[in-house]
Amino acid sequence: MRVDIYRRAEAEGRFTHLAVPEGRRIPEEATNTDWDTEVKGQDLDEDAERWDHYGIVKPGTQLKEKGYAITGLHEPEGD
Repeated sequence: MRVDIYRRAEAEGRFTHLAVPEGRRIPEEATNTDWDTEVKGQDLDEDAERWDHYGIVKPGTQLKEKGYAITGLHEPEGD
C-alpha cells in the first residue's frame, strides 16, 4: 500500500508519525495538530505487524478502522 507519511515533533527529539493512504487528506480528527510532510507515496506492507521506522503497530488494522495509522503513544520508535 502506498501511503503519505507526516510527522510532528515531540519532546526529547522524538516524532509521532501519521500515515494516510496516498493522496488522501489527513482525517479531521487528526488535523488539530500541525503535521509536517515526511514522505509522499511510501510503499509499505499494510499486512506487516508494525512499521518499525515509524513506530506504527498494526498499520493495516488502524488504516481499516480509522482511515489512518499513527505512532503508538507508548511504542518505542525505530531508528
